[in-house]
Amino acid sequence: RDLMESTVFGHEKGAFTGAVSQHKGAFEQANGGTIFMDEIGELPIDLQPKLLRVLENRELKRVGGDRTIRIDVRVVAATNRDLRKMVGESTFREDLYFRLSVIQQMLPPLRERADDIALLANHFLESFTKKHPTNRRLRLSPEALEVLQRHKWPGNVRELKNVMERAYSLCDGDVIGRNDLHLNSALGPGPI
Repeated sequence: RDLMESTVFGHEKGAFTGAVSQHKGAFEQANGGTIFMDEIGELPIDLQPKLLRVLENRELKRVGGDRTIRIDVRVVAATNRDLRKMVGESTFREDLYFRLSVIQQMLPPLRERADDIALLANHFLESFTKKHPTNRRLRLSPEALEVLQRHKWPGNVRELKNVMERAYSLCDGDVIGRNDLHLNSALGPGPI
């Protein structure tokens, strides 16, 4: 909880053991731009009022600080949890829910968007190529793409990214085949 608060809102030198210097939190770093808050439904209930104050007032105080810092950020938040249900269970603040619900966009899980799989898989391959510059340019075989499109993706886009990174790392040639995907086990790699 303390690490999350420091990461999001920042801290002053000496605010806690190990705070050897001042740290600008995510909101301050995003000032003038956009902050993406993934898994907002996991935010501890005791930090929710502090986030609400930042969203309402557009200002914050770092952990251990007394100076008010003005910020101007656009907030994009995502969750796979049902926040309305959490509000009813008193595990997510209703006022924060309504503050975050300016524009809602429901994105179906990857298993319901088979047409997006090729685009995402190729995007991940390209990003791995940029991250690990080599003369190697991998592509998916039609059979591998078919396997990817038939998979149920319980881990959604994160699972696809990991599958593509594993295939990128383990493939010996220039074409990723169906056996390079190792999709038969949810617990780890193995042949199809």
